[in-house]
Amino acid sequence: MSKELSSHNPESVSIVLCGQAGQGIQTVEYLLTRIFKLAGYNVFATKEYMSRIRGGINSTSIRIGSGPVRAAVSTIDILVPLNKGALRHVEHNISARTVILADKEMIGEDITQGKHKIVDVPFTGTAAEIGDKIYSNVVAVGAIAGIFGVELKMVGKYVEKFFSAKSADIVQKNLAALKKGFEFGVGIKRSSKINLNIVGDAGVEDQVLLNGGEAVALGAIAGGCNFIASYPMSPSTSVLAFLAKNAKTFDIIAEQAEDEIAAINMGLGAWYAGARAMATTSGGGLALMTEGVSLAGIMESPMVIHLAQRPGPATGLPTRTEQGDLELALYAGHGEFPRIIFAPGKIEDAFFLTQRAFNLADKYQVPVFILTDQYFMDSYYNTAAPDLSKAKIEKYVTRTKKDYRRYEFTKSGVSPRGVPGFGTGLIAADSDEHDTEGHITEDLDLRIRMVDKRLHKGELLKKDNIPPELTGAKNYKNLIVCWGSTHNIAEEAVQKLGRKDVALLHFKQVYPLPDQTAGYLQKAEKTIIVENNATAQFAKLIKLRTGIDFDEKILKYNGLSFFVEELAEKLKDVLN
Repeated sequence: MSKELSSHNPESVSIVLCGQAGQGIQTVEYLLTRIFKLAGYNVFATKEYMSRIRGGINSTSIRIGSGPVRAAVSTIDILVPLNKGALRHVEHNISARTVILADKEMIGEDITQGKHKIVDVPFTGTAAEIGDKIYSNVVAVGAIAGIFGVELKMVGKYVEKFFSAKSADIVQKNLAALKKGFEFGVGIKRSSKINLNIVGDAGVEDQVLLNGGEAVALGAIAGGCNFIASYPMSPSTSVLAFLAKNAKTFDIIAEQAEDEIAAINMGLGAWYAGARAMATTSGGGLALMTEGVSLAGIMESPMVIHLAQRPGPATGLPTRTEQGDLELALYAGHGEFPRIIFAPGKIEDAFFLTQRAFNLADKYQVPVFILTDQYFMDSYYNTAAPDLSKAKIEKYVTRTKKDYRRYEFTKSGVSPRGVPGFGTGLIAADSDEHDTEGHITEDLDLRIRMVDKRLHKGELLKKDNIPPELTGAKNYKNLIVCWGSTHNIAEEAVQKLGRKDVALLHFKQVYPLPDQTAGYLQKAEKTIIVENNATAQFAKLIKLRTGIDFDEKILKYNGLSFFVEELAEKLKDVLN
């Protein structure tokens, strides 16, 4: 290859690795993201994968930047296909500037080889010589590290640590694969005159590298979570797995329930007993939990529910992404009762919103939802470590007396919540309408008072609302609205537009809708909403609460997140 490689953005390079499930693509992602972070580079990674254990085609996309990189791009600067068919899978994103590092036999007739920049790298053959084709993924890690000039000694130490639980023979073979790949990478860089234009960032060293699932789990720990009951369901399972793995360290009971119905009821029982509990699930799981959500409503029980969205209906696309469950969270559970719904847009949001969810659930005795999605859960980037001084555990449990009444009428609508054994009072709870002591009643006048009492808390919740975040032009004419995981993508897309009349308004709390919403929208001459669903669910909620409809709606619902360039083009079209 005689032509020079340069990124579309002089401060970031996009690397895509593609192969079969079971071929170790996630291992490559894990190693490279941490190696680049250790080397002082800003890093972002996300993945898309098929719903199968082996076979199919999966890919991981890694961006390396001189400055922060926090969103998915469609552009591919360096492509490493590790099996036949991989190029076909991503060919729509291959451009004239894409450099393809591949075994030529792996390319075959997938593309016209003469039209692309192809460097023949014998990943598979080299791995086979070392001992097994499975080592081809580590050969690829070495090649990428060599191209970027990362220190081999440092990379070797990390790879050795990563495989330390394996036998000495396997560790040595992985190190041999790494070294051989590194030599290929150095040779490619020299012969190709590659100019990556990427420099290290001194601030990266003190930052942490987290994905969305880890941030939610850590936020739960910071919120005092000491009980989690869930049934595994992609893409929510990583939260359960993280808390179970660290259960002993943080004194957490982690229960894999027999189904989602049992999981939420276990969580409610834990709150009743004085624990701080959560459940983590996806759309199909929450469908089963809805009766439990309603039980939380009438019991006035705290509950924290993490809902990692994926495309439906039914099983839909179980390993893809979509913002399709906002209305499910908004209306889950029969009857009328208040709730809170958070939707983090940044990794740090996931930590602090989850931590806050436990305090607000406890304070107002309501279910609190944290809405993420597959894209958010599986995306990594480096960010500042959370300031733990801002994460305080607030408890609202009352020591009861003999005359304690669980559902006593109060001015605020929030009754003092006692737990068994903490005081001398009787703590009654049931799924029927009840009197102030918690005993079942069919007094219809009392029913009205109890409904009004619960609903009054909905107004009270607004005192703790989180306002939306405005970035861009203060005196904007055009306002772009987004929520949840689209934040970083939309922010970079707006920056690419380079217009001084555009602002971005991001909602990390979607319900209750913040009071400032209407004022922001009324100020704009043109309003545009960006959602990863087919029916503009958040736009409908905004119209329901404010009476304001959007001028333009940019929607995507093919199972993938937006890409920065894609969204920038769509915004450019509607703004013009």
